[in-house]
Amino acid sequence: MTAALPRVAIAIGDPAGIGPEIALRAAGDERVRARCRPVIVGDCAVLSHYADRLGLAVPDEFVDVAAFDASRLTPGSSSAACGEAILAYATRAVDMAMAGEADAVVACPQTQSSIAAAGIAFDGYPSFVARRTGVDPETVFMMLVSDRLRIAHVTLHLGLRSALERIDRRRVLSALAATDAALRGLGIAAPRIAVSGLNPHAGEGGLFGDEEIGTIVPAIAEGRERGIDAHGPFGADTMYLDESYDAYLVMLHDQGHIPAKLVQGGGVAAFAIGTPITFSSVAHGSALDIAGRGLADPAALIWALEQVSGCAARGGGET
Repeated sequence: MTAALPRVAIAIGDPAGIGPEIALRAAGDERVRARCRPVIVGDCAVLSHYADRLGLAVPDEFVDVAAFDASRLTPGSSSAACGEAILAYATRAVDMAMAGEADAVVACPQTQSSIAAAGIAFDGYPSFVARRTGVDPETVFMMLVSDRLRIAHVTLHLGLRSALERIDRRRVLSALAATDAALRGLGIAAPRIAVSGLNPHAGEGGLFGDEEIGTIVPAIAEGRERGIDAHGPFGADTMYLDESYDAYLVMLHDQGHIPAKLVQGGGVAAFAIGTPITFSSVAHGSALDIAGRGLADPAALIWALEQVSGCAARGGGET
């Protein structure tokens, strides 16, 4: 008997961005449908607008959230109403996963400025998922996954000064533990993790800063005591050359996002790790400049759907 395919909820993101279009395209893609049962979570009227405009089909499985008035929809022109809808879609998809109505969630791109215009505090999908699932946001992180690299981040969408203040031994250790658990959820039985330094050349033995000596090295040591096969710290500019590691943990946003996007290949999925559900999003924006024009490439969404489908099929919950 063939096992049932995992059910994956696709939150459509910004109704004025490329999210609805790539959701429709990905949900109908044969590669996706061979791996999972995609369920689009959004507004039926919004999906119908793009389907009619671009000659696409609305799939049988969708959840109508009724969060946005499609008569006010202008592709490429996002707004506070769009910001409210983005999180309404994501909320419904996360709640479906928590209730066992979906095995995983993939979110299409959000528009940070629209969410802010709606007066909603939001600092990215990982912390949003943490709060919605009742997890301490301090224990949830982002890991970018491409066909070449898996990169987790100790800090993410923060100004540099704020990020530096957040990097301490406890947070580095927590990120290590979340990364190790996520890799196991992805089917890697004995993951090896490389850890970057904060300073150039990982501090060069204290010549360029002492954060490695006082913070990162002790966190790695404690992680190893807990059974995490962590190594480093290494210079963030060179550690990716060693391909023997299953993942790389970096301290700052650009230490991870720049290499991931330079070598992304078929796409990049952004996993929220440390949560009780399998949640991923695409690692690109809403592309308002091409929304509704039939130019959006669903490759990154297809990649993310393939990744979470594999995780869900293996019984992975927390990632």
